[in-house]
Amino acid sequence: MKLALIYDRVNKFGGAERILLALHRLWPDAPLFTAVYDQTKAPWAKKFDVRPSFLQNFPGAKSNHELYPWLTPLAFENFDLNGFDVVLSVTSAEAKAVITKPQTLHLCYCLTPTRYLWSHSKHYLESSLGWGLKPMLNYLKRFDLVAANRPDAYAAISQTVAKRIKRYYRRTVPVIYPPIDTAKFARQVKNVSLNNVPVNYHLLVGRLVSYKSLDLAIKAFNRLKLPLVIVGHGREQAKLIQMSGPTITFFNKVSENDLIYLYQNARALIMPQEEDFGLAAVEAQAAGTPILALNRGGAIETVVNGKTGILFDRPAVDSLTATVKKSNSRAWDRKVIKAQAKKFDVKNFNQAFTQWVEEEWLKHQQNLKQKY
Repeated sequence: MKLALIYDRVNKFGGAERILLALHRLWPDAPLFTAVYDQTKAPWAKKFDVRPSFLQNFPGAKSNHELYPWLTPLAFENFDLNGFDVVLSVTSAEAKAVITKPQTLHLCYCLTPTRYLWSHSKHYLESSLGWGLKPMLNYLKRFDLVAANRPDAYAAISQTVAKRIKRYYRRTVPVIYPPIDTAKFARQVKNVSLNNVPVNYHLLVGRLVSYKSLDLAIKAFNRLKLPLVIVGHGREQAKLIQMSGPTITFFNKVSENDLIYLYQNARALIMPQEEDFGLAAVEAQAAGTPILALNRGGAIETVVNGKTGILFDRPAVDSLTATVKKSNSRAWDRKVIKAQAKKFDVKNFNQAFTQWVEEEWLKHQQNLKQKY
């Protein structure tokens, strides 16, 4: 079985990129097709055979793909995938738009239906990107629905995403939770290179973008006057630093070893946003650290309220501050927290994902025999 991977853009590192690395371990010879590839921002991709589209040579496209919203779907349509038995798109946007011949099986591992068009469209329209998105919104929605019909089968990263796929794309799909190497986050850490880590800190890990609601966490910890460590980088970084008080510490990039240390020594991980799944929440639980998360999205599926964390109902400063105080007043059982994370271990992902691909491939071959 000759397989190709398709991904929206290779110019950052986050949860989706960890999924790609797990898939690379399953299919190491699979090339990775993408709209744009920025080697300086995605050193993790050096082990892949990365094949970018014609957008690669457009001014500013590597870092600012949103400059070309009408061209990105066309970039994926122009890939020649005739030599592959299976095409696997991993996407929260346009990668599912690839065109395949009937003999090729197109599977989509959906991170979420295109966020800026559906579940979070209001947020994007009200942001600084709204000026370019609003005039094209209806066109892009229509194209996205066309592209959404191209995969032969879907799997979702969470029940939250599966519900969105049902709502927006009218398809009922199975769930395969993303992979977490739980043993890695539980191991003893040595040779930490971090400086100026505060004592008794809470932790927030993620890209510094507006929909992650980091401003809510910063306002809460400014009010509490408690230490908060934020790990990540993104377009909102300058704004967030400016609004932060003296108890907020930022680390732009940290090594894997240092991140594990931060997980293991934090009082709790803060998740003020609705996540599609939320890899950081499972990584922190694998390290034995409780989660304080908004009671929406993936956190509902990964956090056991009252046992491995606390789910707060309102995305408001007073709600989060009360949750932090409640968490700090109790003792947490690290063994129980670690046991919850093991439900999402990479071994479970490998087994479920390969089984899904093999079953869909078998059904596809049987369908081809019936048709031809």
